[in-house]
Amino acid sequence: MEWNAEREREREYEEEGSICNFHASSFIFCFGRCLFFFDYSIADISNILFARCLALALLDHSSNSTQEQEQGANTTLFSPYKIANFNFSHRVVLAPMTRCRALNGIPNAAHAQYYAQRSSPGGFLITEGTTISPTANGFPHVPGIYTEEQVEAWRNVVDAVHAKGSIIFCQLWHVGRASHSVYQPGGAPPISSTTKPLSKRWKILLPDGSYGTYPEPRALTTSEIPEIVQHYRQSAINAIRAGFDGVEIHGAHGYLIDQFLKDGINDRTDEYGGSIENRCRFLVQVVRAVVSGIGAERIGVRISPAIDHNDAMDSDPLGLGLAVIERLNNLQKELGRKLTYLHVTQPRYTAYSKTEYDKKEEEKEAHLMRNLRKAYEGTFMCSGGFTRKLGMEAVAQGDADLVSFGRLFISNPDLVLRFKLNAPLNKYNRKTFYTQDPVIGYTDYPFLSKGNGTTELNARL
Repeated sequence: MEWNAEREREREYEEEGSICNFHASSFIFCFGRCLFFFDYSIADISNILFARCLALALLDHSSNSTQEQEQGANTTLFSPYKIANFNFSHRVVLAPMTRCRALNGIPNAAHAQYYAQRSSPGGFLITEGTTISPTANGFPHVPGIYTEEQVEAWRNVVDAVHAKGSIIFCQLWHVGRASHSVYQPGGAPPISSTTKPLSKRWKILLPDGSYGTYPEPRALTTSEIPEIVQHYRQSAINAIRAGFDGVEIHGAHGYLIDQFLKDGINDRTDEYGGSIENRCRFLVQVVRAVVSGIGAERIGVRISPAIDHNDAMDSDPLGLGLAVIERLNNLQKELGRKLTYLHVTQPRYTAYSKTEYDKKEEEKEAHLMRNLRKAYEGTFMCSGGFTRKLGMEAVAQGDADLVSFGRLFISNPDLVLRFKLNAPLNKYNRKTFYTQDPVIGYTDYPFLSKGNGTTELNARL
């Protein structure tokens, strides 16, 4: 089903001038405080234009105090930010996105190129969802982090990112019921908090490229849950062994952890179901286990209390979000250390069937997000349909410390630079999001500068 909200966002991008075309007769050349207009060919002046604008951008970037941390009107996406031992030079984060390029679950050279392309000195990247066990998968050719071969393969990716000066976290992922027997060991049904399947509104992408119906899952028994918790812990340890700087626990978007959190899914009658305290229990146990394995300061947690993706609905999204945050805050106080961040997906991320995102919905979303932001005692990251303009507003108004960008980063490997210069953006091709081609739609999107972003000026940003 086509995502109507997505078309609306693309219209917003066009209105902002973020997606546009260069015309040979309309170049603006920035020099001092003056603007000069030229009517020459691209070949005559494009290199001069790019070099001067990039030099000015870098000069402005270098003037930012590395001590800036407080939110305020002068805080931008390009203000530095410090979390624990991590010093970010800007606040534009690569969001985790499934790309289906890991043949047989093993990262390869294309992954190293893809993530390195999107790296910048002091930048922050979060990998695509990375499965924690053989039962965790629900897409074709997604990477894992539970075998030695996978750990070794990820090392090459991490090394490529670190060589560019970026920080990278591995997102730990179990899809739960959002899977199919074709992805499960021995053709077994997928596991979940429930036996309720996803509705026919949703279709699953199968290995042959066709789409199928989600089957009825098998509800985990109470005695099986500790083993799943340990899978998260061991995968986090494996990620650190592979060289990752930390991990993000994926507790959002209707996947396994979210299937325990949301009362629209969780119909259990044991200690993991019913009350909000019980529904939060699995997430808290996972976080505690991962903390015991790698330390709190290397862990981010992602939640989406108001998102209905994969039928993940809750009767009280704000109450659920605040309940999760209360428990994370209490854990941080108990540990005497903070988690790296809390990553929250905004409601506008989804709403497949909506044709409009009206003012009332915007106000409701803002109320929810600001309450979550106010409640959480730590670094707060937002994602979901952000443009450059919306991202700048979020950090300036104190609604977020960091903002993660997804589809815009797919088609613009040098997104940070383009945002810094307020340059035009490449449009993405949705048809290539989930193919297995290691180049087309993956590493072949053009850079603003020549040489695929390897020039010294681009590397400096």
